[in-house]
Amino acid sequence: MSPQIVVAGAVLAESAAGRTVLIAQRRRPPELAGRWELPGGKVMPGESESAALARELGEELGLDAGAIMVGERLGADVPLNPQMLLRAYLVRLTSGEPQPHDHQALRWVTAVQLTDVDWVPADRAWLPELAQALW
Repeated sequence: MSPQIVVAGAVLAESAAGRTVLIAQRRRPPELAGRWELPGGKVMPGESESAALARELGEELGLDAGAIMVGERLGADVPLNPQMLLRAYLVRLTSGEPQPHDHQALRWVTAVQLTDVDWVPADRAWLPELAQALW
């Protein structure tokens, strides 16, 4: 049986501070509440990874799925458990302002700020590639 794929989006934007990435603070489960992650979710049967990521980001961030441009992969797969793999993609928004519908808070951070974030353990694996994408 194939593992369940969970997709995460590294939403990049340009700001006065330079290139930034959107991070989301988890509400649940209790052991991860308050920690930060790249937003995303599970790929449904018959759904492509990019379509799943656009759908999940649309739902979680209150954005139109058509405004979410999923790009290339970011880093390697991260095993969450024997049945689940986490996979990240670079993402660009063409319109809309993200809102924390499923999270406690949202934040835009620069490459320099990445190491100051209390990340969920799985997302820490992508920090070197994420920093490179932000420079």
